[in-house]
Amino acid sequence: MSTHLELPQSAGTGRLYGVGLGPGDPELMTVRAVRAIAEADVVAYHSARHGRSIARAIAAGHLRADHIEEPLVYPVTTGTTDHPGGYQGAIDAFYEEAAARLAVHLDAGRTVAVISEGDPLFYGSYMHMHKRLAHRYPTEVIPGVTSVSAAAARLGAPLVEGEEVLTVLPGTLPEEELAARLASSDSAVVMKLGRTFPAVRRAVERAGRLDDARYVERATMDGERTGPLADTDPESVPYFAVTVLPSRVDARPRPQASGQPPAAGRGEVVVVGTGPAGPLWLTPEARGELAAAEHLVGYTTYLDRVPVRPGQRRHPSDNKVESERAEFALDLARRGHRVAVVSSGDPGVFAMATAVLEVASCDPYRDVPVRIVPGVTAANAAASRAGAPLGHDYAVISLSDRLKPWEVVAARLHAAASADLAMALYNPGSKSRTWQVGKARELLLEHRTPDTPVVLARDVGGPQESVRIVRLGDLDPAQVDMRTILLVGSSQTVATRRAGGEIAFTPRRYPEPPRGPRGPQG
Repeated sequence: MSTHLELPQSAGTGRLYGVGLGPGDPELMTVRAVRAIAEADVVAYHSARHGRSIARAIAAGHLRADHIEEPLVYPVTTGTTDHPGGYQGAIDAFYEEAAARLAVHLDAGRTVAVISEGDPLFYGSYMHMHKRLAHRYPTEVIPGVTSVSAAAARLGAPLVEGEEVLTVLPGTLPEEELAARLASSDSAVVMKLGRTFPAVRRAVERAGRLDDARYVERATMDGERTGPLADTDPESVPYFAVTVLPSRVDARPRPQASGQPPAAGRGEVVVVGTGPAGPLWLTPEARGELAAAEHLVGYTTYLDRVPVRPGQRRHPSDNKVESERAEFALDLARRGHRVAVVSSGDPGVFAMATAVLEVASCDPYRDVPVRIVPGVTAANAAASRAGAPLGHDYAVISLSDRLKPWEVVAARLHAAASADLAMALYNPGSKSRTWQVGKARELLLEHRTPDTPVVLARDVGGPQESVRIVRLGDLDPAQVDMRTILLVGSSQTVATRRAGGEIAFTPRRYPEPPRGPRGPQG
């Protein structure tokens, strides 16, 4: 990328170059970088207080005796400082002073090249000069080969293929944040290791990526080292090292030449909650598990929400064969495969977790590992769209009588309503079940006033999302189908209009019960 800012002569006659030198090997400098250094009157470079500069060492063969050198020496790197603004205050003051020094040369009409290892605008020190000077002087940024590209080249492993996404992370992020981002990434590179390495390694392991993670130190430079991340001694890791999680397509275990499945004992079933709709509702953990699986098993509609990945096999089925689907997944895992069972919403709420565990508790599947990865529930998603109707105690009840008698459903509705709980009513109706909503309304009106707010939420998060708030007395069963969830308020739930439309919320405070003359017992 080159940026040219042509400004009036009064802004200074000098020219600023931000020069990327590549990852370390001088032969990986671009022709344009070499030419910019040759055109420069002043060559500036950053260094620590020891005075050694990696950038200068890379460019040393192109420096001339008549070059004016400007070493920009950091006052502090990872140590302490007595600056009143702390570490950040000391660094900000240094950048201001360094920019002022370069501005003197630019105002005198000299061409200044600020050289930077890698790419100048990719975690490079040059960017701080750019932000302070580029709006004042004609400027050109000369890109360089990044350490990310160099590391992949030295490993000989593809970083990303097809529709995969590359994530670049600084190792200075909190460990929890690193683990979450790594779990949800197709491919990733973690920069800035050194003292952060132990936390980075733990984050990679927590994300389930340690087996395919690679370590690269000083790529293309003297002292280069590569190897499995798991085998790297934390005490030996310098700052100029990276962790690489290559393409999952490349890393995924391939079938043996004989066509036999992987070795027994490695397989497992992970039941993954995908949330109520598309990718925006996926947790990082769920995204990572879906990407890591060799086989995806699920109801066709839900499986279609998961991106197709090379090397994965997909096994769609009808919505009414949960036990058969669970047994199929467990049988694949028993033969050594890593299987993700796809479940909408949260797999433990009227979904596939129970079906899988029920089958897994029987022979011959008792020894097959099963994990459950939670997802955003339909109830919580619908509640968020309507406000906070489930803001206090609430019950979750399925109106379907396909797996339990209606008498049980009615008894639970009575119990929840008499306890004055708000309710999330799942599976309210379908083409073959048309009377349950009307009957439920009758039962609830025995305990609630007709004005009780009811949220009708359909296709939440999807292209046909519809969320409305109606009175319980006006609830029309004809407006409810299998893609709708009902949220019925308690006696305390409030529906009100505000900017943006109508909302409903259930206060967290509940009225004190009336007290007799002798206290709560009367």
